[in-house]
Amino acid sequence: MSSSSLKTVVVGLSGGVDSSVAALLLKEQGYRVIGLFMKNWEDDDTDEYCSTRQDLIDVMSVTDILGIDVEVVNFAKEYRDRVFSTFLQEYNAGRTPNPDVLCNSEIKFAAFLDHAIALGADFIATGHYAGLQDFDGKRQLLKAEDGNKDQSYFLYRLNQTQLKPALFPLANWLKPDVRAKAEAAGLPVAKKKDSTGICFIGERPFNDFLQRYVPQNPGEIRDLDSGKLLGTHQGLAFHTLGQRKGLHIGGVKGHDKEGSGEHDAWYVARKDMAANVLYVVSGHDHPALYVDEVTITDMNWIAGEAPHTHWVYTAKTRYRAPDAPCEIEQIDDQRVVIRFAEPQWAVTPGQSLVMYESRVCLGGGIIESARMGGKPVVTADLQSLTD
Repeated sequence: MSSSSLKTVVVGLSGGVDSSVAALLLKEQGYRVIGLFMKNWEDDDTDEYCSTRQDLIDVMSVTDILGIDVEVVNFAKEYRDRVFSTFLQEYNAGRTPNPDVLCNSEIKFAAFLDHAIALGADFIATGHYAGLQDFDGKRQLLKAEDGNKDQSYFLYRLNQTQLKPALFPLANWLKPDVRAKAEAAGLPVAKKKDSTGICFIGERPFNDFLQRYVPQNPGEIRDLDSGKLLGTHQGLAFHTLGQRKGLHIGGVKGHDKEGSGEHDAWYVARKDMAANVLYVVSGHDHPALYVDEVTITDMNWIAGEAPHTHWVYTAKTRYRAPDAPCEIEQIDDQRVVIRFAEPQWAVTPGQSLVMYESRVCLGGGIIESARMGGKPVVTADLQSLTD
Protein backbone atom coordinates (compact mmCIF):
# COMPACT_ATOMS: atom_id res chain seq x y z
CA MET A 1 0.00 0.00 0.00
CA SER A 2 1.42 3.40 -1.01
CA SER A 3 1.49 6.42 1.25
CA SER A 4 -0.98 8.02 -1.18
CA SER A 5 -3.68 5.66 0.09
CA LEU A 6 -3.81 7.71 3.29
CA LYS A 7 -4.55 10.92 1.40
CA THR A 8 -7.85 12.20 0.01
CA VAL A 9 -7.94 14.12 -3.25
CA VAL A 10 -11.03 15.84 -4.66
CA VAL A 11 -10.94 15.90 -8.45
CA GLY A 12 -12.85 18.45 -10.49
CA LEU A 13 -14.71 16.35 -13.06
CA SER A 14 -16.07 18.13 -16.14
CA GLY A 15 -17.34 15.15 -18.10
CA GLY A 16 -14.36 15.30 -20.47
CA VAL A 17 -11.57 12.83 -21.08
CA ASP A 18 -8.84 14.87 -19.37
CA SER A 19 -10.40 15.17 -15.92
CA SER A 20 -11.65 11.58 -16.14
CA VAL A 21 -8.14 10.23 -16.78
CA ALA A 22 -6.77 12.51 -14.03
CA ALA A 23 -9.13 10.78 -11.58
CA LEU A 24 -8.16 7.36 -12.95
CA LEU A 25 -4.44 8.05 -12.53
CA LEU A 26 -4.87 9.30 -8.97
CA LYS A 27 -6.85 6.22 -8.02
CA GLU A 28 -4.12 4.01 -9.52
CA GLN A 29 -1.58 5.92 -7.42
CA GLY A 30 -3.42 4.91 -4.24
CA TYR A 31 -5.28 8.09 -3.33
CA ARG A 32 -8.80 8.12 -1.97
CA VAL A 33 -10.50 9.92 -4.83
CA ILE A 34 -13.74 11.94 -4.65
CA GLY A 35 -15.20 13.49 -7.79
CA LEU A 36 -16.75 16.95 -7.80
CA PHE A 37 -18.89 18.21 -10.68
CA MET A 38 -19.27 21.98 -10.72
CA LYS A 39 -22.32 23.66 -12.20
CA ASN A 40 -21.19 27.22 -12.90
CA TRP A 41 -23.81 28.51 -15.34
CA GLU A 42 -27.60 28.54 -15.11
CA ASP A 43 -28.89 31.34 -17.32
CA ASP A 44 -29.76 29.14 -20.29
CA ASP A 45 -29.16 25.55 -19.29
CA THR A 46 -32.04 24.44 -21.53
CA ASP A 47 -30.37 26.06 -24.54
CA GLU A 48 -29.13 23.86 -27.38
CA TYR A 49 -25.55 24.99 -26.70
CA CYS A 50 -25.45 24.03 -23.04
CA SER A 51 -23.88 20.61 -22.45
CA THR A 52 -24.23 20.51 -18.64
CA ARG A 53 -26.74 17.67 -18.52
CA GLN A 54 -24.76 15.45 -20.87
CA ASP A 55 -21.54 16.29 -19.05
CA LEU A 56 -23.10 15.22 -15.75
CA ILE A 57 -24.31 11.97 -17.30
CA ASP A 58 -20.75 11.33 -18.52
CA VAL A 59 -19.32 12.10 -15.07
CA MET A 60 -21.72 9.63 -13.46
CA SER A 61 -20.74 6.96 -15.99
CA VAL A 62 -17.02 7.53 -15.39
CA THR A 63 -17.26 7.54 -11.59
CA ASP A 64 -19.37 4.37 -11.70
CA ILE A 65 -16.64 2.60 -13.68
CA LEU A 66 -13.88 3.98 -11.42
CA GLY A 67 -15.82 3.13 -8.29
CA ILE A 68 -15.52 6.58 -6.73
CA ASP A 69 -18.05 8.87 -5.09
CA VAL A 70 -19.11 12.08 -6.82
CA GLU A 71 -20.76 15.24 -5.53
CA VAL A 72 -22.53 17.87 -7.61
CA VAL A 73 -22.10 21.44 -6.39
CA ASN A 74 -23.61 24.64 -7.74
CA PHE A 75 -21.21 27.58 -7.99
CA ALA A 76 -23.41 29.60 -10.37
CA LYS A 77 -23.77 32.53 -7.95
CA GLU A 78 -20.03 32.65 -7.27
CA TYR A 79 -19.35 32.47 -10.99
CA ARG A 80 -21.71 35.31 -11.80
CA ASP A 81 -20.38 37.49 -8.98
CA ARG A 82 -16.65 36.79 -9.40
CA VAL A 83 -16.25 36.06 -13.11
CA PHE A 84 -19.19 36.98 -15.31
CA SER A 85 -19.72 40.44 -13.80
CA THR A 86 -16.10 41.33 -14.61
CA PHE A 87 -16.49 39.82 -18.08
CA LEU A 88 -19.43 42.11 -18.87
CA GLN A 89 -17.81 45.14 -17.25
CA GLU A 90 -14.72 44.76 -19.41
CA TYR A 91 -16.61 44.24 -22.65
CA ASN A 92 -18.77 47.27 -21.96
CA ALA A 93 -15.55 49.26 -21.53
CA GLY A 94 -14.32 48.12 -24.94
CA ARG A 95 -11.71 45.69 -23.66
CA THR A 96 -11.36 41.96 -24.36
CA PRO A 97 -11.16 39.95 -21.12
CA ASN A 98 -10.30 36.29 -20.65
CA PRO A 99 -12.90 34.85 -18.25
CA ASP A 100 -11.27 31.39 -18.21
CA VAL A 101 -8.32 32.91 -16.35
CA LEU A 102 -10.65 34.33 -13.70
CA CYS A 103 -12.60 31.07 -13.55
CA ASN A 104 -9.45 29.23 -12.49
CA SER A 105 -8.38 31.70 -9.81
CA GLU A 106 -11.86 32.53 -8.46
CA ILE A 107 -13.81 29.28 -8.89
CA LYS A 108 -11.69 26.18 -9.49
CA PHE A 109 -8.93 27.17 -7.08
CA ALA A 110 -11.04 29.23 -4.68
CA ALA A 111 -14.69 28.20 -4.29
CA PHE A 112 -13.89 24.64 -5.33
CA LEU A 113 -10.80 24.52 -3.12
CA ASP A 114 -12.75 25.76 -0.10
CA HIS A 115 -15.46 23.18 -0.70
CA ALA A 116 -12.92 20.38 -1.12
CA ILE A 117 -11.21 21.26 2.15
CA ALA A 118 -14.60 21.20 3.86
CA LEU A 119 -14.98 17.65 2.53
CA GLY A 120 -11.71 16.71 4.23
CA ALA A 121 -9.48 16.81 1.16
CA ASP A 122 -5.71 16.80 1.46
CA PHE A 123 -5.37 17.78 -2.19
CA ILE A 124 -7.43 18.98 -5.13
CA ALA A 125 -6.79 17.97 -8.72
CA THR A 126 -7.95 18.97 -12.20
CA GLY A 127 -7.38 17.78 -15.73
CA HIS A 128 -5.30 20.84 -16.65
CA TYR A 129 -2.22 20.28 -18.74
CA ALA A 130 0.34 21.93 -16.46
CA GLY A 131 3.05 20.89 -14.03
CA LEU A 132 4.22 21.68 -10.52
CA GLN A 133 7.53 21.52 -8.70
CA ASP A 134 8.96 22.76 -5.41
CA PHE A 135 12.02 24.99 -5.63
CA ASP A 136 13.72 27.12 -2.98
CA GLY A 137 10.73 26.87 -0.66
CA LYS A 138 8.25 27.91 -3.32
CA ARG A 139 5.72 26.04 -5.42
CA GLN A 140 6.39 26.60 -9.11
CA LEU A 141 3.87 26.31 -11.95
CA LEU A 142 5.34 24.63 -15.03
CA LYS A 143 4.41 24.20 -18.65
CA ALA A 144 3.03 20.76 -19.50
CA GLU A 145 4.96 18.16 -21.43
CA ASP A 146 2.39 18.44 -24.23
CA GLY A 147 3.22 21.87 -25.60
CA ASN A 148 0.17 21.88 -27.83
CA LYS A 149 -2.16 21.43 -24.85
CA ASP A 150 -0.25 23.38 -22.18
CA GLN A 151 -2.67 25.42 -20.04
CA SER A 152 -0.28 27.18 -17.68
CA TYR A 153 -1.30 30.45 -19.39
CA PHE A 154 -4.77 30.15 -17.84
CA LEU A 155 -3.38 29.42 -14.37
CA TYR A 156 -1.01 32.38 -13.97
CA ARG A 157 -3.19 34.15 -11.37
CA LEU A 158 -2.80 31.33 -8.85
CA ASN A 159 -0.80 31.96 -5.68
CA GLN A 160 1.20 29.81 -3.30
CA THR A 161 -1.82 29.06 -1.10
CA GLN A 162 -3.78 27.81 -4.10
CA LEU A 163 -0.95 25.79 -5.61
CA LYS A 164 0.19 24.08 -2.41
CA PRO A 165 -2.69 21.52 -2.31
CA ALA A 166 -2.95 21.23 -6.13
CA LEU A 167 -2.19 18.17 -8.24
CA PHE A 168 -2.02 18.09 -12.04
CA PRO A 169 -1.86 14.40 -12.97
CA LEU A 170 -1.59 15.11 -16.73
CA ALA A 171 1.59 17.19 -16.44
CA ASN A 172 3.71 14.66 -18.35
CA TRP A 173 1.03 13.16 -20.58
CA LEU A 174 0.42 13.74 -24.27
CA LYS A 175 -3.19 14.09 -25.37
CA PRO A 176 -3.20 10.96 -27.61
CA ASP A 177 -1.89 8.93 -24.68
CA VAL A 178 -4.63 10.32 -22.43
CA ARG A 179 -7.28 9.16 -24.89
CA ALA A 180 -5.59 5.76 -25.20
CA LYS A 181 -5.55 5.43 -21.41
CA ALA A 182 -9.25 6.24 -21.23
CA GLU A 183 -10.09 3.75 -23.95
CA ALA A 184 -8.07 0.99 -22.29
CA ALA A 185 -9.96 1.62 -19.04
CA GLY A 186 -13.30 1.47 -20.81
CA LEU A 187 -14.23 5.05 -20.06
CA PRO A 188 -17.12 6.23 -22.28
CA VAL A 189 -15.50 9.66 -22.76
CA ALA A 190 -12.36 8.31 -24.46
CA LYS A 191 -13.33 9.79 -27.82
CA LYS A 192 -15.47 12.68 -26.58
CA LYS A 193 -14.76 15.91 -28.42
CA ASP A 194 -12.82 18.54 -26.46
CA SER A 195 -14.82 21.56 -25.36
CA THR A 196 -13.83 24.81 -27.03
CA GLY A 197 -14.41 28.48 -26.39
CA ILE A 198 -15.34 30.23 -23.18
CA CYS A 199 -16.73 27.84 -20.60
CA PHE A 200 -20.19 29.39 -20.16
CA ILE A 201 -20.72 30.19 -23.85
CA GLY A 202 -20.06 26.74 -25.24
CA GLU A 203 -20.20 26.23 -28.99
CA ARG A 204 -22.63 29.05 -29.78
CA PRO A 205 -21.62 32.07 -31.91
CA PHE A 206 -19.91 34.49 -29.55
CA ASN A 207 -21.61 37.68 -30.76
CA ASP A 208 -25.04 36.09 -30.46
CA PHE A 209 -24.31 35.41 -26.81
CA LEU A 210 -22.78 38.82 -26.10
CA GLN A 211 -25.74 40.68 -27.59
CA ARG A 212 -27.95 39.25 -24.84
CA TYR A 213 -25.97 41.13 -22.18
CA VAL A 214 -24.19 44.04 -23.88
CA PRO A 215 -26.30 46.74 -25.58
CA GLN A 216 -25.61 47.58 -29.20
CA ASN A 217 -24.16 51.03 -29.86
CA PRO A 218 -23.69 51.51 -33.61
CA GLY A 219 -20.90 53.70 -34.88
CA GLU A 220 -18.55 54.30 -37.79
CA ILE A 221 -15.84 52.05 -39.20
CA ARG A 222 -13.01 54.08 -40.72
CA ASP A 223 -9.72 53.42 -42.46
CA LEU A 224 -6.98 54.35 -39.96
CA ASP A 225 -4.68 55.54 -42.75
CA SER A 226 -7.05 57.67 -44.84
CA GLY A 227 -9.89 58.35 -42.43
CA LYS A 228 -12.31 57.14 -45.11
CA LEU A 229 -15.71 55.92 -43.89
CA LEU A 230 -16.00 52.21 -44.73
CA GLY A 231 -19.15 51.11 -42.92
CA THR A 232 -20.78 50.83 -39.51
CA HIS A 233 -20.30 48.60 -36.50
CA GLN A 234 -22.94 47.44 -34.00
CA GLY A 235 -20.83 48.34 -30.97
CA LEU A 236 -17.15 48.50 -30.10
CA ALA A 237 -17.67 45.78 -27.50
CA PHE A 238 -18.28 43.29 -30.30
CA HIS A 239 -14.85 43.77 -31.86
CA THR A 240 -11.29 43.05 -30.79
CA LEU A 241 -7.88 44.12 -32.08
CA GLY A 242 -6.60 41.96 -34.91
CA GLN A 243 -10.13 40.82 -35.80
CA ARG A 244 -10.68 40.06 -39.48
CA LYS A 245 -14.02 38.32 -39.76
CA GLY A 246 -17.38 39.86 -38.95
CA LEU A 247 -16.59 43.43 -40.02
CA HIS A 248 -19.11 43.33 -42.87
CA ILE A 249 -17.05 45.68 -45.05
CA GLY A 250 -15.91 43.02 -47.48
CA GLY A 251 -17.27 45.00 -50.40
CA VAL A 252 -14.93 47.87 -49.59
CA LYS A 253 -11.52 46.74 -50.71
CA GLY A 254 -8.24 47.37 -48.98
CA HIS A 255 -5.04 48.57 -50.56
CA ASP A 256 -4.20 47.21 -53.98
CA LYS A 257 -1.05 45.04 -54.01
CA GLU A 258 1.25 46.71 -56.52
CA GLY A 259 -1.43 46.93 -59.17
CA SER A 260 -2.04 43.19 -59.15
CA GLY A 261 -5.75 43.60 -58.60
CA GLU A 262 -5.50 41.67 -55.31
CA HIS A 263 -6.57 43.36 -52.11
CA ASP A 264 -5.57 42.84 -48.50
CA ALA A 265 -8.20 42.06 -45.90
CA TRP A 266 -9.24 44.58 -43.26
CA TYR A 267 -8.14 44.14 -39.63
CA VAL A 268 -9.28 45.97 -36.50
CA ALA A 269 -6.46 48.24 -35.32
CA ARG A 270 -7.98 50.78 -32.90
CA LYS A 271 -11.10 51.50 -30.87
CA ASP A 272 -11.92 55.14 -30.11
CA MET A 273 -14.31 54.76 -27.18
CA ALA A 274 -15.00 58.48 -26.86
CA ALA A 275 -16.01 58.91 -30.51
CA ASN A 276 -17.38 55.35 -30.87
CA VAL A 277 -15.27 54.79 -33.99
CA LEU A 278 -13.71 51.49 -35.04
CA TYR A 279 -10.50 51.93 -37.02
CA VAL A 280 -9.28 49.25 -39.40
CA VAL A 281 -6.18 48.78 -41.52
CA SER A 282 -5.53 46.88 -44.71
CA GLY A 283 -3.26 43.85 -44.44
CA HIS A 284 -2.20 41.46 -41.69
CA ASP A 285 1.28 42.99 -41.50
CA HIS A 286 0.24 46.63 -41.31
CA PRO A 287 2.62 48.50 -38.93
CA ALA A 288 -0.29 49.75 -36.82
CA LEU A 289 -0.95 46.18 -35.67
CA TYR A 290 2.50 45.79 -34.08
CA VAL A 291 3.91 46.94 -30.74
CA ASP A 292 7.23 46.36 -28.97
CA GLU A 293 6.41 47.62 -25.46
CA VAL A 294 3.44 46.65 -23.27
CA THR A 295 2.34 47.92 -19.86
CA ILE A 296 0.49 45.38 -17.76
CA THR A 297 -1.36 45.90 -14.50
CA ASP A 298 -3.21 43.84 -11.86
CA MET A 299 0.00 41.84 -11.50
CA ASN A 300 0.25 38.40 -9.95
CA TRP A 301 3.67 36.85 -9.36
CA ILE A 302 3.23 33.17 -8.50
CA ALA A 303 6.23 33.16 -6.17
CA GLY A 304 4.80 36.12 -4.27
CA GLU A 305 7.55 38.46 -5.45
CA ALA A 306 8.72 39.92 -8.75
CA PRO A 307 11.57 38.25 -10.67
CA HIS A 308 14.76 40.10 -11.60
CA THR A 309 14.26 43.09 -13.85
CA HIS A 310 16.12 43.50 -17.14
CA TRP A 311 16.75 39.77 -17.47
CA VAL A 312 15.66 37.98 -20.63
CA TYR A 313 12.40 36.09 -20.17
CA THR A 314 9.62 35.13 -22.55
CA ALA A 315 5.99 36.17 -22.60
CA LYS A 316 2.72 35.33 -24.30
CA THR A 317 0.32 38.13 -25.17
CA ARG A 318 -2.45 35.59 -25.87
CA TYR A 319 -2.89 31.87 -25.31
CA ARG A 320 -1.78 30.68 -28.75
CA ALA A 321 0.93 33.30 -29.22
CA PRO A 322 4.49 31.96 -29.44
CA ASP A 323 6.87 32.61 -26.55
CA ALA A 324 8.48 35.97 -27.29
CA PRO A 325 11.82 37.05 -25.74
CA CYS A 326 11.47 40.14 -23.58
CA GLU A 327 12.66 41.94 -20.46
CA ILE A 328 10.66 43.47 -17.64
CA GLU A 329 10.81 46.74 -15.76
CA GLN A 330 8.92 46.91 -12.46
CA ILE A 331 7.17 50.26 -12.06
CA ASP A 332 5.28 49.53 -8.86
CA ASP A 333 3.59 46.60 -7.11
CA GLN A 334 0.80 46.40 -9.67
CA ARG A 335 2.31 47.70 -12.91
CA VAL A 336 5.10 46.33 -15.11
CA VAL A 337 6.53 47.32 -18.49
CA ILE A 338 7.44 44.51 -20.89
CA ARG A 339 9.85 45.26 -23.73
CA PHE A 340 9.96 42.72 -26.54
CA ALA A 341 12.97 41.90 -28.69
CA GLU A 342 10.65 41.74 -31.72
CA PRO A 343 7.34 43.55 -32.31
CA GLN A 344 4.21 41.66 -31.31
CA TRP A 345 1.01 41.48 -33.36
CA ALA A 346 -2.43 42.68 -32.24
CA VAL A 347 -1.72 43.11 -28.54
CA THR A 348 -5.16 43.59 -26.99
CA PRO A 349 -6.11 45.59 -23.85
CA GLY A 350 -7.92 43.40 -21.34
CA GLN A 351 -6.14 40.23 -22.38
CA SER A 352 -3.57 38.55 -20.17
CA LEU A 353 0.18 38.75 -20.71
CA VAL A 354 1.91 35.78 -19.06
CA MET A 355 5.63 35.59 -18.27
CA TYR A 356 7.91 32.54 -18.37
CA GLU A 357 11.47 31.61 -17.51
CA SER A 358 12.04 28.50 -19.59
CA ARG A 359 9.24 26.11 -18.48
CA VAL A 360 8.45 28.02 -15.28
CA CYS A 361 5.40 30.27 -15.37
CA LEU A 362 6.34 33.38 -13.38
CA GLY A 363 2.93 35.08 -13.42
CA GLY A 364 1.50 37.96 -15.38
CA GLY A 365 -1.11 40.66 -15.55
CA ILE A 366 -3.71 42.43 -17.67
CA ILE A 367 -2.64 44.39 -20.74
CA GLU A 368 -3.24 48.08 -20.09
CA SER A 369 -1.44 49.86 -22.94
CA ALA A 370 1.08 49.28 -25.70
CA ARG A 371 3.64 51.27 -27.64
CA MET A 372 5.73 50.98 -30.76
CA GLY A 373 9.07 52.72 -30.78
CA GLY A 374 8.11 54.62 -27.64
CA LYS A 375 4.89 56.02 -29.15
CA PRO A 376 1.49 55.06 -27.65
CA VAL A 377 -0.48 52.71 -29.87
CA VAL A 378 -3.28 51.18 -27.82
CA THR A 379 -4.42 52.11 -24.31
CA ALA A 380 -7.12 51.06 -21.89
CA ASP A 381 -8.40 52.33 -18.58
CA LEU A 382 -8.17 49.25 -16.39
CA GLN A 383 -9.17 50.89 -13.12
CA SER A 384 -12.17 48.58 -12.94
CA LEU A 385 -9.94 45.57 -12.53
CA THR A 386 -8.34 46.88 -9.36
CA ASP A 387 -11.37 48.54 -7.72
